Amino acid sequence: MKVQQSPTAMHDLPYFRSNLDSIAARLATRGFDLDLRQFRDLDARRRSALTESESMKARRNAETAEIGKLRREGADTSERQRKVREIGERISELEESVKTLDEEFREMLAGIPNLPHESVPVGRNESENVEVRRTGQPREFGFEPKAHWDLGPELGILDMKRAAKITGARFAVYMGFGARLERALTNFMLDVHTREHGYTEVLPPFLVNSASLFGTGQLPKFAEDQFKIEGWDLWMIPTAEVPVTNLYREETLEADSLPIHLCAYSACFRSEAGAYGKDVRGIIRQHQFQKVELVKFTKPEESYTELEKLTADAEDILVRLGLPFRTVALCTGDLGFSSAKTYDIEVWLPGLNAYKEISSCSNFEAFQARRASIRFRSGKKSEPVHTLNGSGLAVGRTWVAIVENFQQADGSVIVPAALRPYLNAEVIRTGGSNGPVIS
Repeated sequence: MKVQQSPTAMHDLPYFRSNLDSIAARLATRGFDLDLRQFRDLDARRRSALTESESMKARRNAETAEIGKLRREGADTSERQRKVREIGERISELEESVKTLDEEFREMLAGIPNLPHESVPVGRNESENVEVRRTGQPREFGFEPKAHWDLGPELGILDMKRAAKITGARFAVYMGFGARLERALTNFMLDVHTREHGYTEVLPPFLVNSASLFGTGQLPKFAEDQFKIEGWDLWMIPTAEVPVTNLYREETLEADSLPIHLCAYSACFRSEAGAYGKDVRGIIRQHQFQKVELVKFTKPEESYTELEKLTADAEDILVRLGLPFRTVALCTGDLGFSSAKTYDIEVWLPGLNAYKEISSCSNFEAFQARRASIRFRSGKKSEPVHTLNGSGLAVGRTWVAIVENFQQADGSVIVPAALRPYLNAEVIRTGGSNGPVIS
């Protein structure tokens, strides 16, 4: 479904027009080829048609006023009326032309990604991301650690086979302690973020309309990655970022209300259309997973300070759980479509013998706010807010990290101290056919 949006709302067009060559060079660092000839041609033809249309309307108004004056004087106005009709026909042609050019320009602009911030390292792909810091050290095991897709079924806390039976591939059933651990992690994350990090909790709908997905940048470019509800203008959310960011769509906030810090738990749904063959084992990459999301609305001059704070808030969850991780700055070639700058937080997973992303913390600057028309007012002036978000954290991947990092030689798993009040348990042990035994 097409979302109608003024072309001027998607990007800062005056800035684009004045800096088109340098913008094209910046976009090229993220692998995007901006067609300068197409941009200039469409922009010039659209502006020319608009200018002529406005000129013709002014001429028609003047002629109409003159006809009224002549009629009052008893003069013949038939020739002038014929000219006014011709002007009206030309105006109709121009308006149709503007409408067509608007649509072409809109489609072109909707496909242009955000400009990378000057601090983003230049690189072609994820191999050129830059590690910023490393926290904790991977554990040295005195035995061969198991991956969660083996350990989970042995403990009776994860069932992939029955999930495939009732739904299909890339789905999971958590059983007993597995389900309780997922719920405990969610509550723990929400409690830390709301009680200590200053976020307000939101429980949003898990279905959104096309305008919402356009606002945060998933539509139209990434439609194939989403699950669409047949017969409805509704989509299953890929992340709580979408409904929470769109809470203020088409609104103007007061400057003194900023920054706004929100967090939300949600199930997330992704078709993973471009992930064929990636992370096929276990629950690393699922069509449905749960996540706690952090979202911020800030003034432009504060957004990069808020990005560092948001990233630290997400890292704090891993620190409290005692999980080793590293934080990397994504290079230009690995940035998401809407992002100006992103930090990925990667947790260590013994089962993969590698660090794996557990949170992406991004500053979108005004990119999403322009698409969603979210502004703030300071005095008589209004301008787009800056939006930020990040996972705080992906619950399923945190579940994996705990099971794999805290496994013991006897097949049991030690519960991190921070979670014990939520589980009333210190250890999870296998319980045979009757399921897991918690002690």
